[in-house]
Parts: sequence; C-alpha cells; structure tokens
Amino acid sequence: LTPAAGSGPELIVEEQAAHFKTKPLKTGPAVILDRDGTINKEIEYLHEPDKFVLLPKALEGMKKMRDMGYRIVVVTTQAGIGLGYYTKEDFYKVNKKMLAEVSKAGITIDRIYFCPHNKADKCVCRKPEPGLILRAKKDLNLDLSKSYFIGDRITDIQAGQRAGTKTILVKTGHDDCAANPDIKPDFTADNLLAAADYILRVERK
Repeated sequence: LTPAAGSGPELIVEEQAAHFKTKPLKTGPAVILDRDGTINKEIEYLHEPDKFVLLPKALEGMKKMRDMGYRIVVVTTQAGIGLGYYTKEDFYKVNKKMLAEVSKAGITIDRIYFCPHNKADKCVCRKPEPGLILRAKKDLNLDLSKSYFIGDRITDIQAGQRAGTKTILVKTGHDDCAANPDIKPDFTADNLLAAADYILRVERK
C-alpha cells in the first residue's frame, strides 16, 4: 500500500491500523466515523474495491468537519476477516479505494482502525467496546471530551459513550437505535452532512 516514490505520503500499515506518515499532533478533537453504512453503502462483508460506493452527502459532510478543524478517524468492525470470508489485504484494498475517493475532495483521513474479530472472540476492540477509540486517543493525542463518534448502529453509539465522546446516529445504514430506546445518541442525522451541520451549530453556541 506504499505509493511509488514521489506519488504522495507513505501509507503505514500496522496491526489493526493504517495511516499516512505524519508528524506528532498536538491535543485536539476528532470526528470518529464508522465506515460501512456511514461513509459508504452497506454491503455485507465488503471486500471488493469496485463495490465500494460513497453514500450521498458523505464527502460534503467529511469536508465540512475537516474544515472546522476536526481530525477524521475511521473505526470499523471487520468480522469477515476473522471468519475467513476475506483477508486483511482485501480490506486494505477497499481502504485504498476509500482514501483515493476522499482525497479527490481534499479530505484527509488521519487513521483507520479495524477489529477483525467476531463476537465469540470477546475482544476489547470490537464495538461496543471502546478499545480502538482509546487507542486513537493515545496515537493521535485526541481530546475525546470534545470529539464525536458517528455511526449507523447502536454499537457505534455505545462505543462512543463508553469512550467519553459525543455521539451522532446517522440514518444511512442499519439505524437500529429505535429498537433500543435506552441508548440515546446526542443527535440523529439523515447523513454525514447533516451531522456536520449539527456539530457546527453546537460550536456556534
């Protein structure tokens, strides 16, 4: 996944994470995003780059968040890896397609974290556990109290709440919070652009 010489920044692939080589960052807030059903169309066990399709208003929303000064982090569950349906290399190829699509709009994703485990593994990195969010806090020097977690599932909202972020549910994927009324996000948005508009309104207050 490393670009050819002179073609751009080096993409570093670590255990359960991928990011472009950057300088250490000062403490700051982030918008932490789920991937499938939030940024791109939900396809079960997505592992083919040509099936990656950005959701409407996703680019506009991410660009607005970035312009407000938020770092963009992706935290995604990829149980298909642990189940043997596809490989980490397949997952990286889909990410490469995503990074190429968002970079065309002038958007930088600071880091992508993924959990390859299934429920039976009972790991600390699979949402609703906050393990990967806490790793992002350490790696990127994040202020989670001023950060947002945005996703389409109840597990996204729970993970954000457990990590101490504000939370936004988007209606672009599963939107299963209605069946769990005790789990309440701070805001529910139609898409990522509406989520960004909400964040801006909060900032202006």
